[in-house]
Amino acid sequence: MINKHFFPTRLNRIKQLLTLLTLSIILTLSGCIPQKEIVLLQDYSSEKDYENPYAPNTNITDKYFLQPNDYLFIDVSTPQPELSEFFNQSKTNRSNNQRNENFFYYQIDDSMNIDFPYVGKINFEGCNVKMGKAKVQEALEPFLKKYSLTFKLASNTFTALGEFRKQGVIVMQKEQITIFEAVAMAGGVTPFGKQRQLKLTRQLPDGPVTYTINLTDKNIINSEFYYIYPNDLLYVRPMKAKQLGIGESFSIGIITTLLALYLTVQTIVSN
Repeated sequence: MINKHFFPTRLNRIKQLLTLLTLSIILTLSGCIPQKEIVLLQDYSSEKDYENPYAPNTNITDKYFLQPNDYLFIDVSTPQPELSEFFNQSKTNRSNNQRNENFFYYQIDDSMNIDFPYVGKINFEGCNVKMGKAKVQEALEPFLKKYSLTFKLASNTFTALGEFRKQGVIVMQKEQITIFEAVAMAGGVTPFGKQRQLKLTRQLPDGPVTYTINLTDKNIINSEFYYIYPNDLLYVRPMKAKQLGIGESFSIGIITTLLALYLTVQTIVSN
């Protein structure tokens, strides 16, 4: 004898399966990545949030203020080699077996000072690179009349965290790099990185400040954020798609399969 409760029970199970499939499809589609989230250099002129307060051809090192623990490369050259060596003791004191290039550099301490050979302490509080060079020239004036001075920031690095393919402290290959070059050096943003909400933390004389940058907006090229500073921190948050556990191998084929199952179950129920 046929159980009269068989068909209603089967129908309930199918309806439950249909509900689960529907929820799965909704969650999957909500986790898809819209094109506007990943395409760079889009035109957001009507929503332009960036302005460029700098004059043309302004060097970023003019805007960067020296910080504690920065390394400086300082070289004093005079017509007399012996005198040059006297003011470059950090180089001449190396033994032949020592190849640590930190001997070429002066590290700024917590009080913003360096201890320069013979001259003594030089303070770089509130100085950018040009001002720092002027401070060293001023300190050398009582001792030297004819010399050339090389003064450079040696600790040119930035930090990349979050949805970058390469995270960590990255060395800048030149004195100033664009934010797009920095992203490229970090291996690019993963498919699940929020490129429209990149967080840039920058150390200013009054303390650290965090900005939100839209990497997909072409107006960034004419903004103060087009070039990054040494010691900048870049952070990209993950999209909701990653929080749902969808991997980079996710494709439209999965959606197609779910839709096919959905239609199949719907056909069974309707019959």
